[in-house]
Amino acid sequence: MEKKDVIESEDSFPREATKEEIENLTHEPDDIPIIAWLLTFTGAASYLARFGCTVAWQNYLQNPRGNPHLPGALGLGQATATIIQNVFLFFQYLTPLPLGLISDAWLGRYRVMMISLAFLVVGYILLFVTSLPAALDHGAGLGGFIGTIFLIGLGHGGMSAVMYAFIGDQIPERKPIVKRNKSGELVVTDRKLSIQYVFNGYYWMANIASISSIPTTFMEKYIDFWAAYLLPTALLVVAVIPVILWNKKLVKPVPQGNILPQASQVVLIACRSRFKLTAADPNYQKEHHDRTVPWTASFVREISRGLRACRVMICFVIFFLCYNQTTNNIISQAGQMEQQGISNDTIQALNPIFCIILGPVIQSLLFPFLRRRKIAFGPIRRMTVAFVFIAAGIAYAAGLQQLVYSKGPCFNHPLECPAANMGDEGNQARPNEVSIWLQTPLHFLLAIGEILGVVSLNEFTYAEAPTNMKAVVLAFQQVAVAVAAALGAALGPVSKDPDLVILYASLAGTMALSAVLFWAVFRRYDTTSEKIQDENSTDTNQSGSDVEGGKVSDKAHD
Repeated sequence: MEKKDVIESEDSFPREATKEEIENLTHEPDDIPIIAWLLTFTGAASYLARFGCTVAWQNYLQNPRGNPHLPGALGLGQATATIIQNVFLFFQYLTPLPLGLISDAWLGRYRVMMISLAFLVVGYILLFVTSLPAALDHGAGLGGFIGTIFLIGLGHGGMSAVMYAFIGDQIPERKPIVKRNKSGELVVTDRKLSIQYVFNGYYWMANIASISSIPTTFMEKYIDFWAAYLLPTALLVVAVIPVILWNKKLVKPVPQGNILPQASQVVLIACRSRFKLTAADPNYQKEHHDRTVPWTASFVREISRGLRACRVMICFVIFFLCYNQTTNNIISQAGQMEQQGISNDTIQALNPIFCIILGPVIQSLLFPFLRRRKIAFGPIRRMTVAFVFIAAGIAYAAGLQQLVYSKGPCFNHPLECPAANMGDEGNQARPNEVSIWLQTPLHFLLAIGEILGVVSLNEFTYAEAPTNMKAVVLAFQQVAVAVAAALGAALGPVSKDPDLVILYASLAGTMALSAVLFWAVFRRYDTTSEKIQDENSTDTNQSGSDVEGGKVSDKAHD
């Protein structure tokens, strides 16, 4: 059948797409169920609380109280504050793995999500209470902060483990449909693009939520930390209500039991057979060892794809190590520059602002432009480009830090020399004569890298993960972030003046090298992954998945 014949069949649209139509027509996302957007709203609310509160932590930990130039509370110093921040990140990103296992094996994603939200609410309330002036006067600040990072580390860990997988569960699994889009063009619906679209939408909403850092940093500076913590906490409590009220409309895959032992056996057999997963195939085991194994050949193939995703995640350790600089050292760098009416942690809001602006541009203009012209821009290619932008951003930070060191009054020891003492203005110190707005290109570069890298990683991981281990495998990427946080904590002693130029330059060089190696090793995965997904789409769509209350394909349209 020629393409012309397909186009002439006007009365049959929409209908199931043929193989030729799938190959020749432009692919577009299918309609996204409203319940999927409800989950993105709830997840974005957790980001609102996270960014609204944690953006003030570097100042809260580092600076003493009573400095009108730099707000503070505990006065622990930059190195100690950076180490504590990285310890928190390490803990927060280590907890998703066990919580993902609990989700897939026993409790299910909805229950883990609700438990995690409860941890968050209690943790942020504790932070608010212990940041009150009376509590700080009685020495409750540090103890309350430690309790807070434990509770919200568990909460955000649980949310990280289940949210992307749970949102993906709401997208119905069905065969590709050929239809006319709003422009009158014949297109084929593609579930992969639907997942990509809703994941990008989730990330976009999370960045909108992260703008909460703007009002909270102003409240931190002009009122106090307790006010900065109260606002996002109250908004989180309000945002939890809709997901409770409409929970019966959610697609809730029933946990299939703990398949981790079987997965471990498959990997162990592969390790004993010179890392060949084909040795774990049931037919191979029967033929060579006269052994009957409790798993299927398709399960072995799923494990192989899951391990492929894990290998990609490992390469993101340096990516997250570089990006995590925005939560500590980049904020401190801004504190060494002329504030010009805003606080040093408010300027960080440029990052989500750029994400909000660039996200729709990339999703609605760049991606369709490339698809119409059949230009491949798969997740591996997007992640490689993201590595380059992150390397460029950190290289810019190195150059900017050198510029700060080249200006007075304190040169390579900003805020610390006698010339910085402004005397009649209390504890206020005079920063070096560099405008804080010069950090703008830094946040622009990092925003592009963040959009292309993080969303593509989640998309690739969700597609590659075994059906009954999606939360576990998606949670494994948080282990990469945890390792990055641990490395960041190890770099704490050199996260000080005058060593920061060397630190940023070393990170930028390592990130650039990682981009080259990443592309060299994984570039073939874009083609093989897409081919496997297309081959499996028919089989997947013909079988339903058990959920609480019925089939996924039925409930997704409720």
